[in-house]
Amino acid sequence: MSTSTQDKNDDLVQSVAGVTSDDQTNAAERRAKGEFVRGISTARNWISGEQGAMFPPAKDRYHLYVAYNCPWCHRVLLGRAIMGLEDVITVDVCFPNRSNEDEPRGPNLWKFCPEGQTSPMNTGAFIKFDECTDDTVNGKRYIKEIYELAGIDDQKSVPILFDKQTKTVVSNESAEILRMMGTVLKPLASRPVDLYPAEVAAEIDHLNDWIYKEIANGSYKAGFSSNQETYETAYKTFFAALQKLDEEVLSKSAFLAGDHVTEADIRLFPALFRFDPIYYSRFKLNQSFLWEYPNVWKWMSRMMNLEGMEPVSNAAYLRHCKQGYFGRTGNGTVPVGPLGYPECYKSPSPPFAKQS
Repeated sequence: MSTSTQDKNDDLVQSVAGVTSDDQTNAAERRAKGEFVRGISTARNWISGEQGAMFPPAKDRYHLYVAYNCPWCHRVLLGRAIMGLEDVITVDVCFPNRSNEDEPRGPNLWKFCPEGQTSPMNTGAFIKFDECTDDTVNGKRYIKEIYELAGIDDQKSVPILFDKQTKTVVSNESAEILRMMGTVLKPLASRPVDLYPAEVAAEIDHLNDWIYKEIANGSYKAGFSSNQETYETAYKTFFAALQKLDEEVLSKSAFLAGDHVTEADIRLFPALFRFDPIYYSRFKLNQSFLWEYPNVWKWMSRMMNLEGMEPVSNAAYLRHCKQGYFGRTGNGTVPVGPLGYPECYKSPSPPFAKQS
């Protein structure tokens, strides 16, 4: 392959990975009317193998800041786990609930709290997660302080891909971090899965587009919009997309873009992992359960049984998710059930579905 052709391919890999096709027009006005409109990531650097690149691929140079309950963080942790990049990229894990009103930096900030805390909502309940860590790289308490360290004032989100050598945020766009894992960091992986094969790249991009709009971010439009019409539209769109997945996509192949896992599968998984235990009730997406879509359920089983998946799809991981969604809404109580999750996802036949 010529250098010019390779450069064009590299440009394609970068240009479509994290570009949202969701409508961003009049975002402030729409939010004021109760519609959920997701913000845009602004730290968008790229790891590159080109000579003299500011961020070259390297082992133990890059670090992830994540929260397990965040589905966008889940994307990058899945990519890291499936490819076997644990020894290449280090990780710190935030507490699943954000800061309170009485904290020094104010409310609604991702923070490091491995010691646990007493819930200000669910009075008297002490909450602690063994998987949560301190900031082992910069010694900060809040994610916003890591952005400030890097000279970025307008961001406070996770995930962050951080360069330990230059003390700089490489990227906070999860789709692009995942794309870097599947391309430029692939030679460093212990399981170098081809997450973005050239022969199905266009299909993956197409899948990513509608899955993001209708399922991944679509679930948030239903769950976080206070506008009834917006909620109902997102509700109908979400379940139409699930039916499309079941009848038109996963009825024909083991994974979304063929017989092997790709980036598209990883980007879909976080929403469906959360669906029955969380989104069904918390986001009012209560038309049906995931086990009512047989081909989607079989796909979940294939995903859950991939090598490397267990630490990023086990019961402890789901506990973070439930705390993050339920533990800061309503009265702060977290549902005990539903029983059997996420273990039941591993079986191609849901063990509790009623037989006709």
